[in-house]
Amino acid sequence: MAEVEIDLYEVLEIERNASKEEIRKAYRKAALGSHPDKVPEEEREAAEVKFKMVQQAYDILYDEEKRHLYDTHGMGAFNGSGDPGMGAGPDLDDILAQMFGGMGGMGGMPGGARPKKPRRSPNEEQKYEVSLEDLYKGRTVKFASTKNVICSLCKGKGGKEKAQAKKCSTCDGQGFKEVLTRMGPYLTQQTVACSVCKGDGSFFSPKDKCKKCKGEKVTEEKKMLEIYIPRGAKEGDKIVLEGEADQVPGQEPGDIVFHIAEIEHPTFRRAGADLTATLDITLAEALAGFSRVVVKHLDGRGIEITHPKKPGQVLHPDQVLKIPGEGMPHKRSDARGDLYLVVNVKFPDEKWTPSPAELEKLREILPKPEPPIQTDVVDEVEYDPQGDLEDFGANDPRGGSGWEDEDDDEPAQCAAQ
Repeated sequence: MAEVEIDLYEVLEIERNASKEEIRKAYRKAALGSHPDKVPEEEREAAEVKFKMVQQAYDILYDEEKRHLYDTHGMGAFNGSGDPGMGAGPDLDDILAQMFGGMGGMGGMPGGARPKKPRRSPNEEQKYEVSLEDLYKGRTVKFASTKNVICSLCKGKGGKEKAQAKKCSTCDGQGFKEVLTRMGPYLTQQTVACSVCKGDGSFFSPKDKCKKCKGEKVTEEKKMLEIYIPRGAKEGDKIVLEGEADQVPGQEPGDIVFHIAEIEHPTFRRAGADLTATLDITLAEALAGFSRVVVKHLDGRGIEITHPKKPGQVLHPDQVLKIPGEGMPHKRSDARGDLYLVVNVKFPDEKWTPSPAELEKLREILPKPEPPIQTDVVDEVEYDPQGDLEDFGANDPRGGSGWEDEDDDEPAQCAAQ
């Protein structure tokens, strides 16, 4: 949405020193050009808005008393607030309310009331990346922060000790202005802080500004801050440093809010208080067993496993070993989640070259295969040991993965006689 100042002279496309006759001629031209009956149906709503703005501009600028009020106070002179000299003329909110069902200008502040300054300065929100190790063990982090603080020389005044601030002529000392906000074909009235005096209604001349803060009322200050990342904290948790945000004169300082972002870990994945990792073992270990450290935990401890628990037990690919109490700690508790190890059996590669005698011993030891399949005809075929299942169905012109009867989609036809 783009903001445009309410300027009735621009609405009628005339100079600020235009005569009454020039105002009358400009009104007739603008009214004819924006009349809703003179435009296509799809442009009628926008034309109605423009037409009523033209009427509003003419009603104010053609009347000398109203024009003087407008030139002196702007549209604030017609906001219906009851202030001295303000409210005798037509109210732009009334026009907009008629168009938008009495909604006060669709988001504009009722009666053009001056926006109240917030009691607190804005919070500072930022993402803070934390390793899984620090989330497991907890950690205290110290860092330097630069923030705005109330100027110690002028105490937030912005000017020298005996200097007096000048009234802002842009907003007539009110600290706010009436603006129009365009939303599609509609214009809505809003009250916003004056950009010249920054909502104060006054400002200091260059020679009267505070030498330390240059009239900004605040100066930068570096400070050492400390945050504690509790054990068991997780993605999305907040760590709040109360009152450590930028200081603003006349307001309570806001907070610095850190949003924890968990850094991806090369070994572990986390779900709540549980952890999972891959357990790589050899085929020999899967069959014959082992006793060794299988993973280094987040606190540096080695996790040792002895397999099998009973003679003859073997480990299978994707089998899951659950280790209770070796997951992440729960916040504010001594309890912990569980660790899930997913078995990955690593089969021998091409470097493994056993002798025929060794292979024969394996055949004798390992379970025997299923009985051979009986068929009438047997073909011995060549094969590619490096096949890729991604190629399955890749040559199908229909992009499918199964066979289809191409004749199914064609209607049956009678044979020619």
